[in-house]
Amino acid sequence: MTAPVRNRRRPAVARAGRWSLRYDPRTLLVCAFIALTTAGTVVLALGTGSYPLSPLQVVRTLHGDGPPGAGFIVVGLRLPRALVAVLVGFALGMAGAVFQSLTRNPLGSPDITGFGNGASAGALVAIILFDAGAPQTALGAVCGGFATAAAVYLLAWRRGVHGYRLVLVGIGASAVLGSATSFLYVRADIGKAAQAAAWMIGSLNARDWTDVRVAALGLVLLVPVVLAHNRRLTVLEMGDDTAAALGVRPERSRLVLLAAGTGLTAMAVAAAGPVPFVALAAPQLARRVTRATGPNVLPAAWTGALLVCAADLATQRLTGSAILPVGVVTGVAGGAYLAWLLRGERRSGRV
Repeated sequence: MTAPVRNRRRPAVARAGRWSLRYDPRTLLVCAFIALTTAGTVVLALGTGSYPLSPLQVVRTLHGDGPPGAGFIVVGLRLPRALVAVLVGFALGMAGAVFQSLTRNPLGSPDITGFGNGASAGALVAIILFDAGAPQTALGAVCGGFATAAAVYLLAWRRGVHGYRLVLVGIGASAVLGSATSFLYVRADIGKAAQAAAWMIGSLNARDWTDVRVAALGLVLLVPVVLAHNRRLTVLEMGDDTAAALGVRPERSRLVLLAAGTGLTAMAVAAAGPVPFVALAAPQLARRVTRATGPNVLPAAWTGALLVCAADLATQRLTGSAILPVGVVTGVAGGAYLAWLLRGERRSGRV
């Protein structure tokens, strides 16, 4: 289940004429702090590499007044990688918050329930069978993600879709997709298999502005959908009966939110490959920081962005180059987090 909340706070209300907006001040401050920390991490990452730059030099270069030659290195080579890290982490964090809220289970993330694996399988089909480029790989990831989501949703349907069935069916789908991925590797020639294996780790290496546009397109299209349904997502956490009594159509809202979360996951996978455990950890970390009820989609999104950027910075600082994929760091850290999470669930008697 979701993390316990220590206290309930009354939200603040901002009014402008006929319009009003309810918000939690602590959540707003947390989002601002995480966003600023993410920006600082990006500046450090832009200055890291074989041509090191100080944070001040990076900022001056971004303003067009940097050292000679720094413009090409920072803007042409490093900035696309950093932006992909932010966008992918943001998308995965928000998608994780949506799925965990819908399933009412901290393990109900795209990593566990197979939606991310579906996007990965679709991209591998495009790479191995059709020798696809970046746009076709992105399309394959989106199609694979939505096909998996549709299959899991239909298999989990029994007078509606409940969280525990969605998780269990998703785990089974993840196992099937893992076998399909292995089969694709066996049938592929050595060159395509090596290309697909490098992509499957989850890497920000050699990302360019095409990958930035792919990730940004997913956010522009789907983030407004999630934010528009945020109140419904909060109501769905109370159960279908309560949601229906409050005027929310449970299955219709759940279907829209599942589609949006799947799309965010698929676009993130298309841009950087499957970066593991970000969607699992970001919502729970954000909930513990904000101490707020509800899905916390924006804090989770910014937390995901910070996690991916920090992991990318760690790979560059630890190895002295950009060779180590970011998925290796998030996988190691996420595995430790998953073990801690399962230990807490077992102590509470839920596992």
